[in-house]
Amino acid sequence: MRSQAETAELAELLAQVASGDTDSFARFYDMTSRTVFGIVLSVLRDRAQAEEVTQEVYVEAWRSAPRFDANQGSPSGWLNTIAHRKAVDRVRSAVRSTQREQRHFEAGMTPSAEDTSDIVVARDEGRRVRDALQTLPENQRAAVQLAYFEGRSHREVAEFLGVPLGTVKTRIRDAMKRLRSQLGEVTS
Repeated sequence: MRSQAETAELAELLAQVASGDTDSFARFYDMTSRTVFGIVLSVLRDRAQAEEVTQEVYVEAWRSAPRFDANQGSPSGWLNTIAHRKAVDRVRSAVRSTQREQRHFEAGMTPSAEDTSDIVVARDEGRRVRDALQTLPENQRAAVQLAYFEGRSHREVAEFLGVPLGTVKTRIRDAMKRLRSQLGEVTS
């Protein structure tokens, strides 16, 4: 946990980074890189990939610095969210790649034709879920989308939305109850 002085210094450095100050960016990196690397490594569990993703985090931080809003959270929280998101994206990408390779392998093994009725049912269920999400109040919909579609933890959602953790948990719980009742058998 950073002191108020460190948080203020990071916010000032980030404001200077937003204007293109490379020296401030170097200082910002020096103050935050150990934590960012730790977050990324804890998700990826591979040092080489963690180094690559950490670099991607700082490239995004450089590009996104002008959009940082101190009213929505701390500089550390903002950067740590980017780090976690990038690490999770890397894991998801690897999983999708493995699944794609597996599908290609299996497709070469046995000829298969996807049942048209399965495709229609899947599309219909997807449409029902999207429609049900649209009926949620905005604050509940935002919390659900951040948690379930962007893969953020409840704590990250709370930090991103600038609300207490308990509020986020309540919003998600209420939203899920509402979705279950609207979708019935789809979410059982």
